[in-house]
Amino acid sequence: MKITKGLLPFLLFILMSVTLLTGCSHVDKTDVEAVITNELDLLKNLDSDTTQKYVSYKELFPDTTEEIQLSNEVKEVFSLFFQDFDYKILDIDVDNDIKEASVSLRLSTLDAKTLAKDYAEASLEAAILKAAASDTQSTEETTDSLEERYLILDSLLKENKYETVTRDCTMTLQHNGSDHDEWEIQRSHSLENDLVGGLISYLSDNDILSPEETLTVYLNTLKSMDTRQMGDYLGIESLLNTSDSDKNSIASALVEQVHQNFDFKITDCDTQGYTATISTTITTFDSTAILNTFSQEQDTYLSSADAVIDGSEKRYQKSLEMLLKDIENNTATITSSAYFHLTNDGVSWKLDDSNTTIGNAIFGTLSSSPVSEDAQDTDSSENE
Repeated sequence: MKITKGLLPFLLFILMSVTLLTGCSHVDKTDVEAVITNELDLLKNLDSDTTQKYVSYKELFPDTTEEIQLSNEVKEVFSLFFQDFDYKILDIDVDNDIKEASVSLRLSTLDAKTLAKDYAEASLEAAILKAAASDTQSTEETTDSLEERYLILDSLLKENKYETVTRDCTMTLQHNGSDHDEWEIQRSHSLENDLVGGLISYLSDNDILSPEETLTVYLNTLKSMDTRQMGDYLGIESLLNTSDSDKNSIASALVEQVHQNFDFKITDCDTQGYTATISTTITTFDSTAILNTFSQEQDTYLSSADAVIDGSEKRYQKSLEMLLKDIENNTATITSSAYFHLTNDGVSWKLDDSNTTIGNAIFGTLSSSPVSEDAQDTDSSENE
């Protein structure tokens, strides 16, 4: 009995200590949970200041040093991205010795990988069209401004409905004072990336578009080009870009043939490290059939008495009219193999010598006008 009485004070001390420690731990966890809830609820409520606190507009595109004003479009990108944001606290572990808390979270965000892939396609298409419309030697590698990049994201988020995906992450908090509620979330690149569903890492992935997907963007973009863009981009300005009304009609007819008949199928892709060779079958208008028909009609005309009477200027004009008619009436197509080479420069896959390769595959033997201006020029000189 004396031994029992002696143990009672000790047991009471142990019980009180355990209760005190448990109580402190519970209070700390509650405080940590309150801080996280307060901050992440602001993201759910589309608070712009909180968004910029954790995910700066520069973080999505760290390769640019450009400073921009936070326009409504830029702010809207983050609002659209976080409109379906949600979270669940899975576990809280508090280490009072180092005054640090580790929190396991499950975040719900829109499908950032699909968004990044859509962005890469839209950005490449815009760069190709920009290069095609430029009077300089700029290419599709030209970097868009930061504002233009956000406009692309803004457009994608408005036009598409992305699925919601979950992502587990860990958040670290540090206790910086004596009060219970002085817990502060520690910002990090990893946390920023997790809060946007991995979008930062997906946008910087140089393989977000495969070689096949990259080539598909190039060839599909070509279908949407107008006459001048196609001429500049494919390097056949002499055929497609002209101020002569008759030649311009021929150029428009050729582009219409491309729009009507051009198609492709990727049959194989051989990737070796940072290079890739893609085998395709290209279907396009049969330029040889057009030239054969034109040549026969022109020979018949030139051997007639009318050609002698018409004179060189009228013969030239009539030849252009015949060529235009043959192009417009053409229904023949041809399918042939074409091989494209791509290189990954560490940023993305790029099509090597894209202009020449695509131009030859589409226009074949009709890459320059078959109607010579020499006879017309000679006749004009003789009349002076």
